[in-house]
Amino acid sequence: MNRSKQAVMAIKAIVVLLVGLALAPVRVADAQQSKKVSRIGLLAFRTSEADRPSQQPFLQGLRDLGWIEGQNIAIERRYANQSYNRLPDIAAELVRLRVEVIVVRDSVAIRPAMQATKTIPIVMAVSGDPVEAGLIDSLARPGGNITGLSNFAQS
Repeated sequence: MNRSKQAVMAIKAIVVLLVGLALAPVRVADAQQSKKVSRIGLLAFRTSEADRPSQQPFLQGLRDLGWIEGQNIAIERRYANQSYNRLPDIAAELVRLRVEVIVVRDSVAIRPAMQATKTIPIVMAVSGDPVEAGLIDSLARPGGNITGLSNFAQS
């Protein structure tokens, strides 16, 4: 396996882990109550067809953590179909659906997700320099309700 594929797999694993951590309090509460299906919101600028190749590793990572779509989680997928104007509306829709976590698949969708909620955890799967972009306070202490991965290197 080449280095770029290894890097992509590592990034996907980290995103899945972050989503699992965001859902962990829900799972503990569920163990004490009735079986509740947790909801993950997936927000993407791209089309569903463009996102399809990354779905199976994401779902497998969730399964590895005990989260199985259709059993104990539901994934609310929303795609802007490459329309910037649709992002705020579909981000707000995910908030209205009361998802427990929002996974943002494209860097251009991060800000609309942040504007839609200050309380639901947002896991960014892709980002340049989130500090420079004004998305987080610092890499060590992001602040707010956003976490995730950055694919830039400091020199």
